[in-house]
Amino acid sequence: MQGVTDGQARLSAMRLLTDAALRGEPTGDPAFDGFGLVMRECRIPYRYAHDLLEGFALDARDWRPRSEADMLRYCYHVAGAVGCMMAVLMGVDPDDEATLDRACDLGLAFQLANIARDISEDEAADRCYLPEEWLVEMDIPPGEHMKPWVRPRLVILARRLADMAAAYEDSARHGTGALPPRAAWAVLAAAGIYGGIAREVARRGEHAWDHRVVTPKREKLGWVVRAGLQVPGRARRWPAAAPRPPQLWTRRTG
Repeated sequence: MQGVTDGQARLSAMRLLTDAALRGEPTGDPAFDGFGLVMRECRIPYRYAHDLLEGFALDARDWRPRSEADMLRYCYHVAGAVGCMMAVLMGVDPDDEATLDRACDLGLAFQLANIARDISEDEAADRCYLPEEWLVEMDIPPGEHMKPWVRPRLVILARRLADMAAAYEDSARHGTGALPPRAAWAVLAAAGIYGGIAREVARRGEHAWDHRVVTPKREKLGWVVRAGLQVPGRARRWPAAAPRPPQLWTRRTG
């Protein structure tokens, strides 16, 4: 919904098409028809589709987070809910809330990396996903966070995002034991690849937004190989019974 003038109208249309697809009614749009088919056949709880739409709704009304909890709630709506849907698609029981929490954590890690990487691009689109309370803490005036004199303070916030992303990434790995080997391989590879984005943003410091951060192809291949080697011992290395860190944000269930 970012950068469009008819965001509310598009959102309303998406809601109608999604609801029709979930009921199994033809929508005339192959993407929605296919989405509804997968949701029904894989028994993916419909609430995740509605939660994802709420992420679009936040952007459509030019919402901005006030607190860290607000930011994490947004991350859930645009990415954590997708993680939950993907987990069920990969074979996780829809009632296995503990594993779904870990899947949600991976989505949160990805989105936190996105926020850190895209601060400049979001600012150019008149968006900001940094919590207002963080900006006040750093004494950064509204709309000034990309000014050169603010860069040293912005680096502190970007590193905070990277540290948060790393914590959610680590938590997510503890859910891979509940996945089939091929699915676990994909998840572990994705975690490393996307985690590399947050780590690179933190490493670059004030130059993090001079050029868009990406994970080079050779590093992606390296993570694919490394993840494949991690699959056999994943349940021992990241036991599902390990307590989820209490400081992590937790989605609502039910």
